[in-house]
Amino acid sequence: MTHEEIKSLIDRSLFATMGYTDEQGRQNVRRVFCVWHRGMGRHLISTNTGSAHVQSLMKNGSACLYFSDDDCFEGLCLFGRFAVRREREYRELLWNEGDEKYYPKGIDDEDYCILEFIAESGRYYRYDGKGDLTGQELEEFDRGREYVNGYREVSR
Repeated sequence: MTHEEIKSLIDRSLFATMGYTDEQGRQNVRRVFCVWHRGMGRHLISTNTGSAHVQSLMKNGSACLYFSDDDCFEGLCLFGRFAVRREREYRELLWNEGDEKYYPKGIDDEDYCILEFIAESGRYYRYDGKGDLTGQELEEFDRGREYVNGYREVSR
């Protein structure tokens, strides 16, 4: 897969699966809505600060993020870490009308945070083969890019 084909897979995915280790040392996965991307290597997810996965990630941010398209048998597993972001710029970027039902105090609700996934490497799969992505490849591809709602761009 070319880098552009990998980026296309990421952009057309509404969801990703995040894998992490919880505070008891158990492996966990969560299916998360994930449409905000900066190239291939950085991804944003809005969630509740008080949730068990955020509490675990604040202690151990090492994780993976997996994007897939089952219809054409493509997958991408990124390995890296999550950072918990509470800065207003991140909150504003992902805030949607109607989010008040989850966060009654609005955009500054203490239970509203953004998880930023920062990939350090990756592995992609497709019907015609597989391959690795290095941290350097991810950095070079992402250089100069801003966060965009990739799914919205593809849907146009």
